[in-house]
Amino acid sequence: MHFRKLTALALVSALGAAPALAADADSVLGTWRTPSKHGTVEIERCGASLCGKLMSSDNIRTNPELKDVNNKDATKRDRRLKGLQILGGFKRDGSQWSGGTIYNPEDGGTYKATITPAGADTLKLKGCIVWPLCKTQTWTRIK
Repeated sequence: MHFRKLTALALVSALGAAPALAADADSVLGTWRTPSKHGTVEIERCGASLCGKLMSSDNIRTNPELKDVNNKDATKRDRRLKGLQILGGFKRDGSQWSGGTIYNPEDGGTYKATITPAGADTLKLKGCIVWPLCKTQTWTRIK
């Protein structure tokens, strides 16, 4: 009988927690710290989609005029990295945002991506060259 009570309690607790995990559509908006070079990305609405701009990083703090020199498109190599849109095209897909892309200025590549809230102040951003060649980063909200 004790086991059944514990199982029922665990089930009720899990069901009660589900709404908290199903983040609202705006929970990903804000300023986020990336694990790579202390990057700062500002995520905002772009119509019905999401987009994100690179606002700072270790390299940008050293040289605010840093250019997008690794871009695979030579015509874009003179763009400033500060303020550059690196996230775009995301659509709400249940508890995550999918169908978007992330641009990596370190290698000049653009990758398919998903953004999944993992708590009030944490995002999981998954970028893929092609599935299953993916990498997931944890981004933390800057308050």
